[in-house]
Amino acid sequence: MNLPHAKGVRVERKKIVEYLLSASHPDGSSKARFFARFGFAVARWTILAEALKKHGRTHSVISAVESKHGTRYTVDGYLYTPDGREPRIRTVWILPKNSKSPRLITAYPI
Repeated sequence: MNLPHAKGVRVERKKIVEYLLSASHPDGSSKARFFARFGFAVARWTILAEALKKHGRTHSVISAVESKHGTRYTVDGYLYTPDGREPRIRTVWILPKNSKSPRLITAYPI
């Protein structure tokens, strides 16, 4: 199964800059070090955003969990990176009820 409405995936700037690529974020700093090893940087945050969108669009959903906020989808697969390596990561998306735009919640190595 693919992510529903995958063409409409959203990755917010704040999620990338203030979390996934933030060396000072209490929960995101280890993720920032991971992504930096593959050439991702805050100054070019849109490159990671686009790579995460592609990840969500091209890999299969491994789980879907419904909640009062919508359905949370987990996607595992390879991430295309600036340095050409392809580490395996997990992305988690939320598709709010009555929406056609899955939004990135988090991403991390697996």
